[in-house]
Amino acid sequence: MWLFFSRMTDLFDGKEKRVLHIAPEECLEGRLKARLGDGYVTADLLDPRAMVQMDITDIQYPDESFDAIYCSHVLEHVQEDRQALKEFHRVLKRGGWAIVLVPITAERTCEDCSIADPSERERVFGQEDHVRRYGPDYLYRLREAGFEVRVNRVSDLCGEDEVVRMGLTAASGAIYCCTKASSLRLPRPE
Repeated sequence: MWLFFSRMTDLFDGKEKRVLHIAPEECLEGRLKARLGDGYVTADLLDPRAMVQMDITDIQYPDESFDAIYCSHVLEHVQEDRQALKEFHRVLKRGGWAIVLVPITAERTCEDCSIADPSERERVFGQEDHVRRYGPDYLYRLREAGFEVRVNRVSDLCGEDEVVRMGLTAASGAIYCCTKASSLRLPRPE
């Protein structure tokens, strides 16, 4: 992700930004805080390490509060993932971007809200606290929330020599870079 942030975004361009990092990974949190300063906000529903305790289906910030959002491997734990995506879109500034990653482990997204037993969730969704398995159709959920989406792969970040040197593979997964249009789009006249 650091490589993506450095090469494919404006995150480190020196301009002041407000960045929301959901369920912050320790390996990124300190480095992002050092680079972004007071504009960097971490949030989590349960982790007391986060700066803000927050339910991502009901984000307490006003519309267009953040220039960027980073959320990795969280939505598969959230019952109302579509609502969370709408909230990300709402709090993202026009012209802003969000990276919202999920594990793609199925041919097509499968979910069943009636499954509550942890062992049954593990059997069906691959982990006892997951509520769904995503497939490549995840892209459509992002678009449904209002985002324009560009799917980036390892080959978009670097050449073959760097892939080998850094130990990256095609299995590293897709990075879904979601943007909020910088202007309102009016419907085309009929």
